[in-house]
Amino acid sequence: MSDIPGGNERNRCDFCRLPCPEEPVLSQYEADTYEFCSETCRDEMAENDRVFTEYHGFRQIATGVSGLDDHLPQGLPRNSFVLVSGEGGTRDSAIQSELVWRALERDEPAIVLSFTEPPVSVVEQFLSLEWNVLPYLETGQLHVIDCFTYRVSDRKRMFARMDDWNQFLHRVTSSATTTVRDPSDTSELQNKLDNCLESLSMSDSGVVVIDSLTEFGTLVQPVQAYDFVKDVRADVCKGRFVPVFAGATFAGEGDVFPHDMAYVMDGLIDLQLNGSVIEDVLVKRIRIRKMNGVLTIPEWIAYEYTAGDGLVSFDPLEELEKSEALLDSPSKSEDDSHLGESSSKKSSPGRTSDATDKADDSHPDESEPTESPDEKPSPPGEPSEADAEN
Repeated sequence: MSDIPGGNERNRCDFCRLPCPEEPVLSQYEADTYEFCSETCRDEMAENDRVFTEYHGFRQIATGVSGLDDHLPQGLPRNSFVLVSGEGGTRDSAIQSELVWRALERDEPAIVLSFTEPPVSVVEQFLSLEWNVLPYLETGQLHVIDCFTYRVSDRKRMFARMDDWNQFLHRVTSSATTTVRDPSDTSELQNKLDNCLESLSMSDSGVVVIDSLTEFGTLVQPVQAYDFVKDVRADVCKGRFVPVFAGATFAGEGDVFPHDMAYVMDGLIDLQLNGSVIEDVLVKRIRIRKMNGVLTIPEWIAYEYTAGDGLVSFDPLEELEKSEALLDSPSKSEDDSHLGESSSKKSSPGRTSDATDKADDSHPDESEPTESPDEKPSPPGEPSEADAEN
């Protein structure tokens, strides 16, 4: 149902599926009468062999990352440029990997622009989380734009120093890698990105991840950095309807590139290490501060990463209580076992350990001799134990 006056299920356009704000435009086809919101929709339906069965807007999608989707009840618009900014140690690279992995699971292509790691390390990040991307590299569904190895003067020597496993990963990854000769040349960088998008037919499908705009900002002049972000947002997000997730690490001041581009970004995701929730413990937390065009729940949630599952949210105080209970339970069980062993010696339920010790002394084990062979006789004038018994 729509909030637009007159926009109910009975008078939606039979082509675009949007509510008809005014009297619908009618069209007769054989015995059926169709209703349209405009003459344009009527003409489009006559020229096309299909209609829109549901209004998608900018194709709002679920990212697949539970900590994000739970706070985006209406989904993420595909035409979004999202800045993922946080402190070091928040595992922002793992979040970027999961965003790519979930896109691959949806059978969509993905591109990773890597400024801080070589392609082999990018692949290792997925494998460490038990996400096998090797088949996607082989088919070309996952592509890496290498903006890192330009720093290595002798690349052959770097590859020769790898062990057998990493050399294998390098061979698998090389066919799905585009190397940028000079990442400080934004024209070359944008051309390589556009070529990859074209080769993967990425339009209204897939995802692009930039691992670090902070590192990119160190390679170029500020004006070039700002223009690059704005151009990618215009060409990729707004032109192709492909979402871009760009990482950024706080390195001192928070009002420098790219953190000062909040006004340009369609979405802002904050990552932090918080030490006030639990004393002497840094808790990773995530929050969606902004997402244009959709309902957003901007609250902090604690998270950690586990292999296979990805980002897992939890309540740190509840987990602390559980861990304390587990620490207390072994000692309690041990005490109960001691009490069980001496149950025949108990005189009352509230008996203390001192009383138990005394009771044990007064009832020696029958298997032990009650009288030592070297036992000294009783002093003169005092009755012996035998006399006392008689």
